[in-house]
Amino acid sequence: VQLQASGGGLVQAGGSLRLSCAASERTFSTHSIGWIRQAPGKEREFVAAISRTGGSTYYADSVKGRFTISRDNAKNTVHLQMNSLKPEDTAVYYCAATTVTTPEAMGVISLYDYWGQGTLVTVSS
Repeated sequence: VQLQASGGGLVQAGGSLRLSCAASERTFSTHSIGWIRQAPGKEREFVAAISRTGGSTYYADSVKGRFTISRDNAKNTVHLQMNSLKPEDTAVYYCAATTVTTPEAMGVISLYDYWGQGTLVTVSS
């Protein structure tokens, strides 16, 4: 199982970034994909997830209305569009894969079996 996260960078508050998570075809077709972030000195925090079929999505309250997760089935890629970024969004963002498909279960970090390497997002004030 291989997950490759990309798209991080430095952006000013209020700006936008789009993260991408590329997966192998087998992983992409059999797993839900989520984004989990970890800020310096803090615990990991669930951000957003999309089910294997794309029929369900789930967001943390802290990003609802600002972030949008989507799947590109042709490219085996999941995107996280992040708008109206805030300094508190600064973190390393990891994409991860899980076999669960219900929204509430996709929000449970311990249920993610496979993890990518992470991409750093820095939001300046």
